[in-house]
Amino acid sequence: MRVAELSGAIGETVEIRGWVTSLRKSGKIRFLALRDGSGRVQAVVRETEVDPATWEGTARLSQETSVIVHGLCRADERAPGGVELDLTEVQIVGESEDYPIQPKEHGVDFLLDLRHLWLRSGRQAAIMRVRHTFEHGIREFLDREGFIGADTPILTPSACEGTTTLFETTYFDQKAYLSQSGQLYNEALAMALGKVYCFGPAFRAERSKTRRHLIEFWMVEPEMAFCDLDGCMEVEERMLSFVLERVAKRCPEELRLLGRDPEELRQVRPPFPRISYDEAIELLRQDGIDLPWGEDFGAPHEAAISSHFNLPVFVHRYPAVAKAFYMQPDPERPEVVLGADLLAPEGYGEIVGGGQRIDDYQLLLRRLQEQNLPVADYEWYLDLRRYGSVPHSGFGLGIERTLAWILRLEHVREAIPFPRMLYRLRP
Repeated sequence: MRVAELSGAIGETVEIRGWVTSLRKSGKIRFLALRDGSGRVQAVVRETEVDPATWEGTARLSQETSVIVHGLCRADERAPGGVELDLTEVQIVGESEDYPIQPKEHGVDFLLDLRHLWLRSGRQAAIMRVRHTFEHGIREFLDREGFIGADTPILTPSACEGTTTLFETTYFDQKAYLSQSGQLYNEALAMALGKVYCFGPAFRAERSKTRRHLIEFWMVEPEMAFCDLDGCMEVEERMLSFVLERVAKRCPEELRLLGRDPEELRQVRPPFPRISYDEAIELLRQDGIDLPWGEDFGAPHEAAISSHFNLPVFVHRYPAVAKAFYMQPDPERPEVVLGADLLAPEGYGEIVGGGQRIDDYQLLLRRLQEQNLPVADYEWYLDLRRYGSVPHSGFGLGIERTLAWILRLEHVREAIPFPRMLYRLRP
């Protein structure tokens, strides 16, 4: 039986397989804190109720020793989860000597070096459970909306988000790159299936050490045929609201442990505020921040803009010079594009980027040439405009950045099991 199921086993003798997180002794009684991945429970061993070998064995238990225990499950309102175990048998499976992470303050680098063990802590395990629920909620929403999940390549012949952040590798006798995004391939899939999404890792060779950046991160990227910018933003806000409600409902204990009231997430409901890039520039000026028109926003700018709102806020119609080659120009104002970033509250910055794609062959060809991209590498992408092109839109939501906001994490490195950062490739 799993710890999470114990509330339904009051009065029964149960077996739990897990690990010891702590041992406290009080005369002829010993208190074991146990975890099994689904939760934590306190177990009591009384000398008078176990055989001498078991009693002696419990004296050797140390942090992270793996065990199989049997005992009576009883209700106890004071205990975590409202239950406690009276043990009758304790079997040691794997000893744990000199466990390096102790119940005290440790430095971040020390913990990251031991990330494979740090994940066992209550806080880190709670983050991973929320991450699972968050990702499951995304898939649930998109599947309900009629999107088809489709996988896109990790190895690609060309850039999607700019050539300066590509990881290059050798693909037999030619060059290849780790994918920055599945978007371009998703556009081809959308022309076949209507509404699609891919869910996978993305790689950016950015020499950045900010709390918002990882070298390897995960994105969900929906793409929709016959969809404009407004339709794209509407799907984004409904998806985020749906998923936050799921997390609030299914992970209330984890959220509270991490310092987030579940009710705060339930208040994130559409419609979200929408402002133009020009309006965002004006808000910055009101805050005493002067940014030349045409420049993209950095973390301080995004934090300042979002501070004016209680909900996530869309900033749309960025200058074309600040966005990727595939963004559709606004027909009423070609110097800006029909794209939008969704900025999270509380200073966490952009969590979603997307918008309408160029659907005209000649315009896309010209954009490729203007940015000195090798047209031959994009011939297949140009084919999507040659053969039955339609207006289409899509977006990418960064899992780690969004989780950092949801869980009020200081750094995105905690939002992924094994972070890859500028100077960290291990473990």
